[in-house]
Amino acid sequence: MTRTGVTFRPIRAPFVAADATGVAIRDRLKGLTGQDEKVLRSVGVHLGTLATRDLRTYTAPGFDRRDSDQWATRKRNLTAESSSRWAGAVTKATHDQYALARRGQLAHLQNLDAGIGMLRHRLSLPLGEKGTKRAPGGYRSRSEWFHKSRRLAVLQDRHAAVEADWQTGTVHVVRGGKRLANTRHHLDDAGLTTAEWRARWEAARWFLSADGESGKTFGNETIRVNPDGDVSLKLPAPLAHLANAPRGRYVLTARVRFQHRGEEWADRVTAGRAVAYEIHYDTGRDRWYLTASWKRPAGQAVPVDAAVAGGVAAADFNADHLAVYRLDAHGNPVGNPHRFFYDLSGGADHRDAQLRHALTQMIHWALARGLKSIAVEDLDFSDGKTREKHGRRRAFRQLVSGIPTGRLKARLVNMAAEHGLALVAVDPAYTSKWGAQHWQKPLTGSKRAMTRHDAASIAIGRRALGHPIRRRTAPPPHDQSDRAGHRTVQAGPGTPGREGNRPRVPGPRTRSVRAGRGENTVDQNAQHRSGRSAEHEFWQQDSLPLSF
Repeated sequence: MTRTGVTFRPIRAPFVAADATGVAIRDRLKGLTGQDEKVLRSVGVHLGTLATRDLRTYTAPGFDRRDSDQWATRKRNLTAESSSRWAGAVTKATHDQYALARRGQLAHLQNLDAGIGMLRHRLSLPLGEKGTKRAPGGYRSRSEWFHKSRRLAVLQDRHAAVEADWQTGTVHVVRGGKRLANTRHHLDDAGLTTAEWRARWEAARWFLSADGESGKTFGNETIRVNPDGDVSLKLPAPLAHLANAPRGRYVLTARVRFQHRGEEWADRVTAGRAVAYEIHYDTGRDRWYLTASWKRPAGQAVPVDAAVAGGVAAADFNADHLAVYRLDAHGNPVGNPHRFFYDLSGGADHRDAQLRHALTQMIHWALARGLKSIAVEDLDFSDGKTREKHGRRRAFRQLVSGIPTGRLKARLVNMAAEHGLALVAVDPAYTSKWGAQHWQKPLTGSKRAMTRHDAASIAIGRRALGHPIRRRTAPPPHDQSDRAGHRTVQAGPGTPGREGNRPRVPGPRTRSVRAGRGENTVDQNAQHRSGRSAEHEFWQQDSLPLSF
């Protein structure tokens, strides 16, 4: 509870985000012959059919997913039509797809709960009642209240259906993607013909991925890539007649050359360590790609104090840019704010490229200044995107939804780890409000323009460093108390020399402070104040007498 009676929620302590352990690299399969493409298509279609059948079986209502005998039966049935390793890859992909669908189902259920709760709250309020900063008010008109009551009934029906699926373990999964399936009904808007859509749909439903195995030849027996870049794959039993190598294998004409992490990949395959591979066909570009992935052991987490010992680069995520400020170890802003812009319009590839470019610029900027850590907010906006909460504020909803928090964090974790930077996540509570209140105006000058986002980045950095965001109140006027008192921007309480004497100021200054009297201004015990050891007269209390 503060002096104004406002209750603030507890602030979570900052922590260092764990480094990403997954690695994925990709290269194009150049120079494939017509026979190579025919074999890849045949294998993809055949295994895709098996994967669809297995997913339908596993997600059927009433299926006992805890019974290991049923998993063994499914794998045995698939082995007869492919191979034991292909069957293992298909069943594992089915389990992963089901787990992902369950997580999405739970998130959808929580979103419906939040929307229903907000609608009930607003419908219970009188018409036209104003809201607060923490909760919206009532609806503006009787008509809006009526339409929202109907929407409440719709959400309740959806919630009941999803709740029933959740209790029975039923999920609704579309192999190839629900978005692409819906695009079939809007080909003109997507700029696709029926044949182009069909090609994308079929390619998305292929299955051409194999898990790695440690101790096996080049780390994978199903899709094998040797250190020279030769690619071969084990053909399923019905397609064994297409083999051009011993033991039912087919060797592609193309070779891969991994430019990124090529040496690390070569070390793994030479040592026979597990590497997973996936072959993907891009219908828009008419190109084939091979993706290699593996896991690295998790590194030892760096303590927060060690990560921010040399200062920190604090970043505030926004819908169109990153606002970054450098702070020293004492929490003081250094230099001017920096902004790294990105454009999130257009397709997914364009947005992803824009994010990577902005993050690369920020990381290089931090490295050039000798920083070892980047501070960010631990954001998710899970309950801030619903239209039930913000009502008519469509622009604000679009702004919040436009901030790619999940993609930014995932990208930043991976990229920061590659450059040896620690990522410190802080509680996002009140960073924008307190940053603008305490840091925007004092740092704004004729040569420095400060925005709320720049001030918020300072608040994020100070929280990561363990300093309070809010500064001390303004000092008293001149010629009162300490003659303007302490500086409002100063080092932390544990900094050595923080309360040291000020340097001597030669010459007369004002009538109240004579020449040579400014050096002890900070030392409270040297002040001529009541209750301090230094009084107006030079005296010292005598010791107690030995006898009375």
